[in-house]
This record gives sequence, structure tokens and C-alpha cells, in this order.
Amino acid sequence: MRIIIGLGNPGREYEGTAHNVGFDVVDSLCREWNISLSKKGFKSVYGEGKAFGEKIMLVKPQTYMNLSGEAVVMLKKKFKDARMLVVVDDIDTEEGKVKYRLHGSGGTHNGLRNIVSFIGEDFERIKLGVGQPKGDLKNFVLAKLDKDLRVNLVDAATEKVKEWVNEQNS
Repeated sequence: MRIIIGLGNPGREYEGTAHNVGFDVVDSLCREWNISLSKKGFKSVYGEGKAFGEKIMLVKPQTYMNLSGEAVVMLKKKFKDARMLVVVDDIDTEEGKVKYRLHGSGGTHNGLRNIVSFIGEDFERIKLGVGQPKGDLKNFVLAKLDKDLRVNLVDAATEKVKEWVNEQNS
């Protein structure tokens, strides 16, 4: 089983923001794999389906970004043998780039730091380069992300996640 967790903030006011590109990637994968986020649990909304012959769970934590670890630790405890992949915005990744990491610290990202505080550094992640703030960090990540940048990041990350799922079955 593969669990893909897109980080973001619940609520319409956060749609299209830098912090919500993880949610956008999950939405893209839902369309790609015809999976509906119709279930609630693990402090998240989620859906289950199949891709590349593998059971898939797509997850959007509803804890708000800075408390993402609360949802992730519940999933980790329930699905001990599953491979997990966290998809997240990142100001420290070059703008427009998508970077896979096998493990690591939370860096400057409060959502990743929170996950690390619950489960440690040993989890896979895809970081989406949203650019550097030109002022207050909170205002930057909660502001609308340039539409072209968002679309390009979501498309590239969707392909990267598909490769991740498919490679694991080769």
C-alpha cells in the first residue's frame, strides 16, 4: 500500500495559496486515478483506490499545516507496512522545481517540523519550490501562488508521484 499525503490548510480561503500546493497535488491525483476523497478519519479526508496495480490512499490532513504530524502519526500507526510520501510546498527549494527526498529534517517548514516531532525524519517527501518570500513568511505562504507556477508545480509533482508509485512496483 502507498499513502500519499498532501499538506495544506482546510478552507476555501486557503485555496490556491503556496501552502496548499500539496492539497492541489492530491486533487490532481484524485482526478488522474478516479479516487474520491469521500472518507473521514485520521484527522483527514481521504480516498482509496488502485494505481499501477498498487493499493493507494490519498490523504489531505484537516489539522492545518502546522499540526500535520497529528494526522501523519495516526496513519503511520494504523498502516505500519505502508510506504508514505508527503507532498509539501517549500521555500528552500528553487522556485518551480520539484525535489524528492528520502528523509531529512523539517528544515524551515513548520508542517514538516511537526511531522518530524511525531515520527522522526525517516519519511519520504516531495518538496515543491514556491519561491522565496519578499517579506513576511506567513503572508507569503498564505497568499495566492502565481497560477502558472502553481499549475506547473502540480503537474510536475503529479508525474513525480506517479513515478514513485510505479517504481516501487518494478
